[in-house]
Amino acid sequence: MYSTSHWELLLSNQVDKKKFIDALFSGNDIPEMAAFSNLNGILFSDLAIEAFIEKEFQYDIVASPTSNRKLRTFSSGERKKEFLKYCIHQKPDYIIFDNPLDHLDQASRLLIAQEIENLSKEITVIQLVNRKNDLFPFITNSAEVKDNTFQFFPIEAHQTHTKDIQKKSLPFPAENQGFEGETLIELKNVSVSYEDRKIINDISWTITKGDFWQLIGPNGSGKSTILSLITGDNPKGYGQELYLFGRKKGSGESVWDIKKNIGYFSTAMMDLFQKSHTFEQMILSGFFDSIGLYTQPTTHQKLMVNQWLEVIEMSHLRNKIFTQLSLGQQRVALIIRAVLKHPPLLILDEPVEGLDDENTAMVIQLINLLVDESKMAIVYVSHRIEPDLHPKAIFELCPSEHGSVGKIKK
Repeated sequence: MYSTSHWELLLSNQVDKKKFIDALFSGNDIPEMAAFSNLNGILFSDLAIEAFIEKEFQYDIVASPTSNRKLRTFSSGERKKEFLKYCIHQKPDYIIFDNPLDHLDQASRLLIAQEIENLSKEITVIQLVNRKNDLFPFITNSAEVKDNTFQFFPIEAHQTHTKDIQKKSLPFPAENQGFEGETLIELKNVSVSYEDRKIINDISWTITKGDFWQLIGPNGSGKSTILSLITGDNPKGYGQELYLFGRKKGSGESVWDIKKNIGYFSTAMMDLFQKSHTFEQMILSGFFDSIGLYTQPTTHQKLMVNQWLEVIEMSHLRNKIFTQLSLGQQRVALIIRAVLKHPPLLILDEPVEGLDDENTAMVIQLINLLVDESKMAIVYVSHRIEPDLHPKAIFELCPSEHGSVGKIKK
């Protein structure tokens, strides 16, 4: 006999999460959760927060019952805290927390986890996570959901990851496509302010060929600002000691002069690739910097992609529609797309957020392969410290009342 007590559910990326959440709310197809079918529930997730921000524009509403500020004006961590207040104010019987700790720094993760544990004394909690380490210890009812049958299985104490990327020689382009100097990026005492609020203060950072950096810092500390300076997108770089691939920012370079030297991946890119292109076509589009393949690739370009598919052992998926791949397979495809031309610099912005442990292991293996077998410099941005990933150095943004300062950890 199942009750409306707290549950924690570990979901594989093979699970259609939207359909699963709909089934939780309706009480259909999941016998273990049938007791919730006649109760009033609410969803706490990144998508729910984004949807609420859209409503702010349409209906001029605010999330917090104690604040007149719009949700969009808060940092990522503060948004979650304010939206949690909103959810509680709706007086639901239960709250579904979908990966509530994603995109949060360590301090914010601990704070949100404690708030949810305190809340569990009054409201039933259903926690959905993809990573085993994110499970809340105070919840005793637990299960793993592996596919769209939504069948519950016991969570194994020790799971092995079966997806492996074997170490092989990486395919290289026919000719060098980018900057050949040793020093790729150099920031000398760079500061950025918005509306009299200093975001970063006197930052100095040098990225050279073959470096492997992890960029960390609390939510709102300026990581996105740093990345936008490196990619040339931030006009605040003009007039400062900012050097991008051998040229000072504002010395006559075009945006293309900068971006041709950078491979970029962020989870936000996933929303752009929704058309009916195959796995192979989506990777090939990286040669043309297009969202999908609209130019006939050369024989050599096709050969390179075939070699990459062999490296990641996914040749059998070449003709599968990209949107039908697992989330982890899609991430690997877009990372491969970003490195096809072996750019001097690869930026990976939270590449494992939302992945389950198995797919995370696959992406980490790919990053390690790129570190070992290429000369690309890599900037890996994540709040999480992955035990199997070993950056050569960490650049940490440390907030202060005068803006974040940079600290290098070796």
